[in-house]
Amino acid sequence: MSAVFKFSYISSLYLTFCLLLVLALSAKNYDATLCHDDERQALLQFKSGLVDEADRLASWVGETSDCCKWAGITCDNITGHVHKIHLPGICAYPSDYNTIKEYNEAARQRLRGDISQSILYLKQLEHLDLSCNGFRGIQIPRFMGSLGNLRYLNLSQSSFGGTIPPQLGNLTELEVLCLGSFYEAYEFTSIINMQWLSSMRSLRHLDMSGVNLTEASDWFQVINTLPSLAQLHLSSSGLPDIHPNVASLNLTFLSSLDLSYNNFNKSFMPQWIFSITSLVSLDLSWCNLRGPPIPSSTSSFHNLTSLKFLHISENEFMSSSLVLKELSSIGGNLISLDMRFCGVKSATLDSLHNLTSLLSLDLSRNQLTSTIPKSLGNLCNLRHIDMGGNSFQNISLTSLLRGFLDCKSPSLESLYLGFSQLSCSLPNQLEQLVNLVHLDLGENGISGPIPESIGNLSFLRSLNLDGNLISGPIPESIGNLSFLRSLNLDGNLISGPIPESIGNLSFLRSLYLYGNLISGPIPYSVGGLSSLESLALSRNHLTGTLPESLGQLSKLKYLDLSHNLLTGVVTDVHFSKLIGLKTLDGSGNNLTLRPHHANWVPSFQLEILYISSWDLGPQFPLWLLTQRDLSRLYMRNTKISSTMPESFWRSFPNLEQLDMSQNQIQGRLFEIPATLYEVELSSNLFSGKLPKLFNSSMLDVLDLSNNSFTGSLFHLLCSWGGNFTEALNLANNHLSGAIPDCWVKWQSLRFLNLENNNLSGVIPTTMGYLSSLVSLNMCKNKLSGRLPASLMWLKELQILEFASNELVGSIPTWIGTELLDLRILNLRSNSFDGTISHELCYLTAIQILDFAHNNLSGNIPRCFNNFTVLSKKETTEIDPVLVIFDFGYGSTEITNSASLVMKGQEYTYSTILGLVMVLDLSGNKLSGNIPVELMALQALQSLNISKNQLTGVIPKNIGDMKFLESFDVSSNHLSGELPMSLSSLTFLSSFNVSFNNLTGRIPSSTQLQSFNESSFFGNKLCGVPLTQICGEIEHHKDQQEGDTSHRVDFGLIISVLLGFFVGFWSIVIPLNVGTIWILLSKLRYMLGC
Repeated sequence: MSAVFKFSYISSLYLTFCLLLVLALSAKNYDATLCHDDERQALLQFKSGLVDEADRLASWVGETSDCCKWAGITCDNITGHVHKIHLPGICAYPSDYNTIKEYNEAARQRLRGDISQSILYLKQLEHLDLSCNGFRGIQIPRFMGSLGNLRYLNLSQSSFGGTIPPQLGNLTELEVLCLGSFYEAYEFTSIINMQWLSSMRSLRHLDMSGVNLTEASDWFQVINTLPSLAQLHLSSSGLPDIHPNVASLNLTFLSSLDLSYNNFNKSFMPQWIFSITSLVSLDLSWCNLRGPPIPSSTSSFHNLTSLKFLHISENEFMSSSLVLKELSSIGGNLISLDMRFCGVKSATLDSLHNLTSLLSLDLSRNQLTSTIPKSLGNLCNLRHIDMGGNSFQNISLTSLLRGFLDCKSPSLESLYLGFSQLSCSLPNQLEQLVNLVHLDLGENGISGPIPESIGNLSFLRSLNLDGNLISGPIPESIGNLSFLRSLNLDGNLISGPIPESIGNLSFLRSLYLYGNLISGPIPYSVGGLSSLESLALSRNHLTGTLPESLGQLSKLKYLDLSHNLLTGVVTDVHFSKLIGLKTLDGSGNNLTLRPHHANWVPSFQLEILYISSWDLGPQFPLWLLTQRDLSRLYMRNTKISSTMPESFWRSFPNLEQLDMSQNQIQGRLFEIPATLYEVELSSNLFSGKLPKLFNSSMLDVLDLSNNSFTGSLFHLLCSWGGNFTEALNLANNHLSGAIPDCWVKWQSLRFLNLENNNLSGVIPTTMGYLSSLVSLNMCKNKLSGRLPASLMWLKELQILEFASNELVGSIPTWIGTELLDLRILNLRSNSFDGTISHELCYLTAIQILDFAHNNLSGNIPRCFNNFTVLSKKETTEIDPVLVIFDFGYGSTEITNSASLVMKGQEYTYSTILGLVMVLDLSGNKLSGNIPVELMALQALQSLNISKNQLTGVIPKNIGDMKFLESFDVSSNHLSGELPMSLSSLTFLSSFNVSFNNLTGRIPSSTQLQSFNESSFFGNKLCGVPLTQICGEIEHHKDQQEGDTSHRVDFGLIISVLLGFFVGFWSIVIPLNVGTIWILLSKLRYMLGC
C-alpha cells in the first residue's frame, strides 16, 4: 500500500507541476496579448481628439503595445477588455494658488478638446472618469448614453456646457453619476426636465451640485423614483422649490442628503426630510428655511435617529427653542453639528441639551452673549468648537471657557473665537486645555501680554492671535511649542525683540509677525526654523543687518521683511540655500545688495520680487535676468542709473507687473510685451519715441511720466487699441503734435494724464467716448479752440483739468448740468470769456474750482452756496487714490494729483488732495459785489478773487469761514471797513486786501497783526501792522485838503451856532438863558476852541 501511495503521491506532484507550468506559460503568452486590437485602436482614436498639454497620455502609443498598461486604463484580468478609463485632472481653482503661473501649470494637466465616439467600441466599459478637466463649454456627447455597461460616470468640474443630454437615461446599470461638483459647486451645465433619470433604478450616488436646475420643477418627483439612492448632492443648483408637502416617500435607503446653498426663500422646513429615517448626514446650509415646521409625529428631528452629521447654517427656523428641544431628542447620536448664521441667542441655546456624543460644534456668527450651558452635552468630550463672530465683549475667557476648564481631562483640540468682540486678557488657565491643537482668537480686542504659560500647550500646532491689542514681548516659552506649525501674531502692539527661542520651532511652517512694534535685530537662531515656508516680519521696527542664517531656510517660499529699519549689506550668502523661494519682499528698508561674485546666479527662481528702496546700482543687476519665472517685479528707487539691458524683456516671459520708477534708467523703450498688466517706469531718463504696444496686450496701467519721451502720440494711441487700459500717464515729457482723434479704442480708461507736454491743436471729439473716465488732466500744453461738447458724455468724471493752455470761448453750461460728479474743475490760465453761468452751481460736490487768469466778466453767481461739500452740508471728500483692479492680483492704486496756486505759490497736492478746498477766480474782469452767499462756504481753505473789478464791501459774516487759510481780494475797488469778524479766522496764514478803497481800523487778532504791511497797502487803513495810528487819520486828511491844518474856522462855527440859537429860541421860549449859555460853552469846548 505504501508503494502505491508513494507512486500516487509522486504522480500528483508531477501533474500539479505540469499544470502550473502550462498556466505560467499561458499567462506569459496572455500578458503579451491582453489588450484587444480593436479597443487599442479605439483608445488611440479617443486620444487623437484630446489636447494633452502636459503629455499625460504619453504611454498611449504603439500599434502593438498593451493598452491595458497605459496610464488611466484598467482591463479585466481574464477577458482583457477595457473596463475602466480613469483620467481625472486636478480639482483646484485660481484661489488655491499664489500666482497665475502655478494655476496655469495646474491647468496644463487638464485634458481638453473633443470626446471621440470611438469609446463606443469599448463594450465592456464600466467606469469612466473625466472629472476636473477643461472641455471649454462643449456639450456632454449624446452618444455617451450608448455605453450601456457603465456603472460609474464622473464628468464633474470639466467645464462642460449646455444642456445635459437626456440620452444618459439609457445607462440603466449606472450606480454612480457625478455631473456636479461635490468639491466646489460650480458648473456650466443645466437640466430642464429630469424625467430621464427615472430609468436609473440602480443609482446609488447622484451628484448634480452646481448644475443649473432652476427650470427642473420636477426634480423631487424624479428623485423619489430612485429606490436605491443612498447619496444625493444637489448643492448650489438653484432648485426652484423644496416641495414641503409629499404624499409618499420612496427614499428609504438615503443616508446622505445635501441641498445646501439653494435659496428656498423662507419656505417652511419640509416634512418629508423628517421621514427619511435612514439619514446619517443632512446638509441644509444656506437654504434660508423658516419655521418651526408644522408640529406632527412625522415632522420633527426626533424621527432621525440615525443622524450623526447635521449642517444647517443660515436657516431661520433653527433659532426656535422648540426646534432645539426636538433636536435634543436625538442629541445622543450627533457627532457633528453646524449651526452658523442661524440667529441663535444665548437664552435659546439653553433648550439644546444632551448632545453627549458630540465631537464638533459650530455656533459661529450667531447672537450669543454668554457661556455655553453645561447641559448642552458632555463638553469634556468635545474636540472642536467654533464660536467666532458672536458678542462676548463683557465676558472673560476664563468664564467663557469654564465648561472646558472644569474638566479633569478636557478633550478639546480646536478652539475658534475669532471676531467675537472679546476685550479681555489671555488667562494663564489656557494651559489647562492640554490637548489643544488649534487656537484661534484673532480679530478681537484682547489686550495685555501673552502669558508665559502658553508654552505649556505642548500639542499646539496653530496659534492665531492676529488683529488684537496684545502688548509686551513674545515670551521665551514660545520656543517650547515644539509641534507648532503656524504662528500668527499679525496686527498687534507686541514690542521687544524676537526671542532667540524661536529657533527651537523646527516644525514651524509659517511665522507671521506683520504690523507690530517689534524691535531689535532678527535673531540668528531663525536659521533653525528648518521647516519654515512663510516668514512675514513687515511693518515693524526691526533694526540691524540681515542674519546670514536666513540663507539656511531651504524650504522657505515666502519672505517679507518690508518696511522696517534694516540696514547694511546683503550678499549671496543670505540666499545660499533658499532654493524654493518664490516671493521676496524687502522694500522700504535701507539695504544694499552686493553679491560677492559679479556673475552670481541665485539658487532660487523668484515669481514675485519687491525690493524698492534698496541700493542696487549704479549698474543694472545682471543676476536679475536669470529670474525667468518673475511675474511681479517692483524695484522703485534703487539707484540704478545705467541703460536697461537689451535682453530685459526677453528674460521675463511671464512678467505681468513691473515698477522701476524713480531711478535714472536710460535708453529707449521700443516695445512692451503683451504679457504685462501694469507698467510703471515714471521718473527715469528714458528718451526717444513712445514704445510700441501689441494688439494682444491686456495692459491695465501704463505710467511713463517724468521722462524725456518725444514725438507724437499717434503710433501709441491709434495703432493699438487699449481696450483694457484703465490708467494712462504720459505727463511731464516732451511729447508734441496734435492729440490723435482715436479715443474710441480706449473706452476702459479711468485715469488719463497728459500734463506738461508740448501738445497742440484742438481737443478731439472722440474723447467723449471715454465714458468711464474719472480723472482727466491736460494742463500745461498748447491746446487751443473750445471745449468740445462731446465731453459732456463723461458722466463719471470727478477731476477735469485744462489749466495753462490756449483754450477760448465761454465756459460751457453743460459742465454744470452733465458732469455732476465733478470734484475738481481747473481751467486756470486760458482765454475763456463771457460770464460764469449759474448752471455751474449744480456742481454740488465741487471742492476745487479754479477759473483764475481768464477773461471772465459779469458777477460772481450768488448760487455758489449750493456747493454742498464746500458749505459743509456734505462731508464726503474726493478720494485721491483711484483703484485699478488687476487680474489675479487684487488692485493697483493710482494717486491723483493737482497743481494749485495757494498763498501766492504753486503747490502739487496728491495724497492729501481730498482735504483741499479752493475757490480761485482771480485775474479776470468780474464786477459787482462780493455775494454774501459766498460766506456760506465754511469748508473753504483758500479764497482768491483778486485782480478783478469788484466793488462794495467785504461781507460782515466772513468770519463764518472758520477754516480759511488764505484770503486774497487785492486789486479790486472794494470800500468800507474791514469786518470785525476777520479776527475770528484763526487759521489764516496768507492775507491780502491791498490796493482797494478800504478805510478804518484793522481788526485786532493774532493773525491779522502778524501779516506784512504790504497786505494792506493802497487803502486808507490804520492800526497794526501799519505805522499809521488810527487817532491821526483825520489829521492827515486835513493836511491833504487845506493849508490851515491846525486852525478851526470860528466864523463858520459862530454862524452855525447863531442860526441854531435863533431857531431854538423862537421855539423854546421858556428855556433858561443860563442853560443855553452852558450848552454853548460845552459845544465850544468839544470843538477845541
